[in-house]
Amino acid sequence: MLKTILDFALPVLSSLAIGFALALVHMFRNKYSKSFVVTLTVLPAIVCVVIMAVNGNIGAGVAIAGAFSLVRFRSAPGTAKEIAAIFLAMTTGLLTGMGHIIYAAAFAVIIGAAVLICQAIGFGNEKNAELHKSLRITIPEDLNYTKVFDDIFEKYTSEHKLISSKTTNMGSMFKLDYDITLNSEGIEKEFIDELRCRNGNLEISMSVLMPREAAEL
Repeated sequence: MLKTILDFALPVLSSLAIGFALALVHMFRNKYSKSFVVTLTVLPAIVCVVIMAVNGNIGAGVAIAGAFSLVRFRSAPGTAKEIAAIFLAMTTGLLTGMGHIIYAAAFAVIIGAAVLICQAIGFGNEKNAELHKSLRITIPEDLNYTKVFDDIFEKYTSEHKLISSKTTNMGSMFKLDYDITLNSEGIEKEFIDELRCRNGNLEISMSVLMPREAAEL
């Protein structure tokens, strides 16, 4: 009886420990939610128990564990990094459920170290990301917006692109959304002041441009 309990507890506890380590890796220099890191902690143990419950039938176990992992993404979109973390947690749980605890730990250490190194050196970070902005300008309906700001954009930005335009305030105004790349830091106020002179001092807002992967999901 004791051996049976140990045979069950050892893989489950090992999965929890690995899941906790994976959650810590995911939290390093990364935006995260509490619910996601808790899920990442317990997911390897859940997959481990599923694999043990189906008595080594890998096909059935993977199908069930896959269905469990999809529950999280039914209500909220996940980034590529979050999806990769989910698959990593599932893989370690699969290994521990099959009894390969050492392989699971080694796999988690290797992949976790690779992720930490990439995060530490900023691998894949977009160059001058702080200069990429999202700009929204409100203009009166009688102002032709197609080229009215071109000279200002050429002065303060290296790139600009009109993303959308829509009417507002019963059709008396337009709201224009741009993706822009500023020439340098610290010129936002001067840039906005010139735009205000051109749009009649109506509302202008500038914010950090969302990462492409978040915007596409």
